[in-house]
Amino acid sequence: MDRALYVGMSGAIATLRAQTANSHNLANAGTVGFRAELAAAQAINVDGPGFQTRAHSQLSDNGWDSAQGSLMQTGEQLDIALKGDNWLAVQTPDGSEAYTRAGDLRLDANGQLRTSSGLAVLGDGGPLSLPPSTSVTIGNDGTITAVPQGQSAAAQVIVGRLKVVSGAQNQLDRGVDGLMRAKPGAELNPAAGDVLASGVLEGSNVNLAGAMVNMINLARQFELQSKVMRAAEDNAQAATSLVKLA
Repeated sequence: MDRALYVGMSGAIATLRAQTANSHNLANAGTVGFRAELAAAQAINVDGPGFQTRAHSQLSDNGWDSAQGSLMQTGEQLDIALKGDNWLAVQTPDGSEAYTRAGDLRLDANGQLRTSSGLAVLGDGGPLSLPPSTSVTIGNDGTITAVPQGQSAAAQVIVGRLKVVSGAQNQLDRGVDGLMRAKPGAELNPAAGDVLASGVLEGSNVNLAGAMVNMINLARQFELQSKVMRAAEDNAQAATSLVKLA
C-alpha cells in the first residue's frame, strides 16, 4: 500500500510541474519569438539501501521546441525575424550577454536600440546607439543604415551591425528570465550572410490548441493520481482495523 501511495504522490508532483510548464507556454502564446518549453515524465528507481522495490515519477527537462514560429509582416523598420538557428545578442541588467529571438526592437529617448522588454541590443562593438534620423533600415545581414535628420536619402550612412550568433538547441540553455545563454564549453559563432528578415516578426511557436488539450489531460491525470493516494489511505485504514480486531 505504501508503494501505491508513493507512486501516486510522486506522479502527482510530476503532473503539477508539467502543468506549470504547460501554463507557462500558454501564457506566452502571444510572445514574440517565444520557444515552447518541453517536459516529460519518466520512472526513476529510488536510491538507497534495500531491495529495488520503489520507483517514482520524475519530470525531466527536455529543453525547448526549436521549431520556427509563424512569421508576421509588420512593415515596421525596426522589426526583425531571425532565420534558422540565429539569435540576437542582448545585454542583460547585470552586463552579461544573452540571446533572444524577440525582434520587436525600439529606440529609447537616448537613441539606444533596445528590445521591447528594455534590454540593450548588442552590436559588434557593444550596445548600439543610433543618431537622430529620419529613417532607419536593417539589412538582411544585420547592417543598420540611417538617414541623419536634415539630410536627403542619398546621405544614408552605416551606423552599426546587429550582433547575431548561430546557436543550435544543444548549445543553449534557457534561464529563468526567458533568455538563452551558451552552455558551459559551447562556443557560439557569429552568423554571417542572410541572417534575418526586416519588417517581419516571428511569433511564438506554442501550439495553442495542443497546449489547451494538454492542460485538460494533465488535470485529469492529477485527479486519477489523487484517487490512487486516497485509495491507498483507505486500504491502510482498513488494514489497521483488521489488525486491531485480530
